[in-house]
Amino acid sequence: MALDPSFIGRSYPPTEPYEVGREKIREFATAIGDANPAYTDPEAAKALGHPDVIAPPTFPFVITYRAAGQVVEDPELGLDFSRVVHGDQKFTYTRPVRAGDRLSVAVTIDNIKSLAGNDVLTVRGEVTDGTGEHVVTSVMTLVARAADEAGE
Repeated sequence: MALDPSFIGRSYPPTEPYEVGREKIREFATAIGDANPAYTDPEAAKALGHPDVIAPPTFPFVITYRAAGQVVEDPELGLDFSRVVHGDQKFTYTRPVRAGDRLSVAVTIDNIKSLAGNDVLTVRGEVTDGTGEHVVTSVMTLVARAADEAGE
């Protein structure tokens, strides 16, 4: 059953703050294989004009994906997560994520459409710091695959 497009524009409450730690940034940079010293060395980050280490550009996925769970788990929307694949991800920055940031994410359903029987859901996450300053916008596309003829 297709998702109801009347959910377009539905917003969800901001998440509890996530405190970005140096170690989490280092672990993420190591996991993606990026040895940029601005991610691990406070002095290298300061030489680039940052107050502390910064996170790789895809780091906000850690918190925006979790925040998108509010959409995925919304019983009124009726999304079958067992059929969902991650289709696309984009980030638009105001400034880099920094160690010490306390980030919250407010998510909104930006679009719902049906393509070849698949539901395509676009979820926008507005990431702000503890002062309310915008840090990054995440746009995630989720695809709920259509059931085959056997209903699977």
